[in-house]
Amino acid sequence: MNKTDEQLLNNVLDNNIHEADSYNVRKNGKSIDRKTNPYIDIISKEDGSGIDIYVKENTLFGIIDIPVIITDSGLTDVVYNDFHIGKNSNVIIVAGCGVHNTDRHDSVHDGIHRFYLEENSKVKYIEKHYGSGKGTGKKILNPVTEITMKKGSSMTIDSTQIEGVDKTLRVTKAILDEATTLVINEKIKTYKDQYAKTEFVVTLNGENASCHVTSRSVATDNSYQEFTSNVVGNTKSFAHVECDAIIQDKASVKAIPEIYANNVDANLIHEAAIGKIAGAQLIKLMSLGLTEKEAEEAIINGFLK
Repeated sequence: MNKTDEQLLNNVLDNNIHEADSYNVRKNGKSIDRKTNPYIDIISKEDGSGIDIYVKENTLFGIIDIPVIITDSGLTDVVYNDFHIGKNSNVIIVAGCGVHNTDRHDSVHDGIHRFYLEENSKVKYIEKHYGSGKGTGKKILNPVTEITMKKGSSMTIDSTQIEGVDKTLRVTKAILDEATTLVINEKIKTYKDQYAKTEFVVTLNGENASCHVTSRSVATDNSYQEFTSNVVGNTKSFAHVECDAIIQDKASVKAIPEIYANNVDANLIHEAAIGKIAGAQLIKLMSLGLTEKEAEEAIINGFLK
């Protein structure tokens, strides 16, 4: 890997990849580096379209890195990664995609990640997206996350769009069984003419299943963001969806909440708040010696923290 590759990895990973228990690095549509151990195995799909990750039962505190980097302008990379999480296991999965485009052709990555959580398993999934390069070609990322959760399992997703992504459609679908918990924290910042759309579709099938979704976003310049949530409660269950956005300049944000209670004991809540930075916040920070721009950046950074 060259310096550009290393820069992309540093932006989408929270850790040193070589310290992970298992990892797979994909560059420009091909796997270029891999590590496994007796508890976490990574196997390439026969058609070359992606990988299967197998976590054995009772595996505790395993760390798995599966970053993707793209440096070829004009490339459309589609990958299917399936995660099979064994009973009673507890792992951290660090994913993300970095695209560096210096030419006029669009570079696209479509990552389809499918999770199958067995009983009482636990997953923390960290995903970051980043774009760089001064080419006129767009950097386009379309992540799809599909989750099937069995009794007693739990999953936390921390998803962040850092910067430099021109267009993205982010889709998360989940089916929850009895006594499961899904927590999703999403952070997005767009600027210039960037476009970002998020879709959450969660079905609560098992009794005492719960889902907590928090989306925080900042849209500036002429960028556009859209947030859609569709939560269905088919039994005694709980869901709380919160969408908060700050808009500046000529940007726009659209929030579409959809909640369906098919059981009298389904407790479903959706909250949405969109607005500009409050003047009182700016005045308070500027009284401490910050310029208006510095105060705005401090507020935004705190909001997305």
